[in-house]
Amino acid sequence: MKNSIEVIFHKNFGNYGSPRIHAALKKVGVEVNHKRVERIMKEAQLVGKAGRLYRRNPLLGNPCTKVENIKRLEDAPEKPNQQWAGDITYLKVNGEWNYLAVIIDLYSRRVVGWEMGKARTAQLTLLALKKALNSRDVKPGLIFHSDRGSEYGAHVYQDELRRFGIKPSMNRLKHMTDNAHVESFFKTLKTECFHGVLFNDDSELRLTLSWL
Repeated sequence: MKNSIEVIFHKNFGNYGSPRIHAALKKVGVEVNHKRVERIMKEAQLVGKAGRLYRRNPLLGNPCTKVENIKRLEDAPEKPNQQWAGDITYLKVNGEWNYLAVIIDLYSRRVVGWEMGKARTAQLTLLALKKALNSRDVKPGLIFHSDRGSEYGAHVYQDELRRFGIKPSMNRLKHMTDNAHVESFFKTLKTECFHGVLFNDDSELRLTLSWL
């Protein structure tokens, strides 16, 4: 077992932590408890690289009234398009920051819409939302969760949610972990796809993101 774990770890350039190695083992038919994988890696001093998260400073003056966190009152989704979540992160291209907005289906944990741009605006997040809506058959009642940023609280964004009968939900004040699924996705994305990689231009970055 130790040899298999070491092979997967080094094959992926040390980017995989115990959860990803556990998943990789299951994918090839190896049944093993995730705690055992974690213990073996600890004993072998195999530590996955940690992706650095770049948090944005909140914009001032959100023009829309904040909404409550209704997602935390709901059970976990039982099928696609019941609960979505979105957020924005930074990615560097040729020494300059770009902004990536994503929307994830919390049932499948898959990205259903994303957009990248030079400016962090409501328009950027709105474009990601429209891509998600175009790719999925959305029914009224779907919950969309985000942080309390102006990009999501803006009237233009909230109006689009209402137009499709989507229920808005936002983090509680000072509770960043309310949107933990998207935070975890960003960490995995940066660790496994961008750690140590330099992009010369936007097209290279978009090509890398095309698998989302």
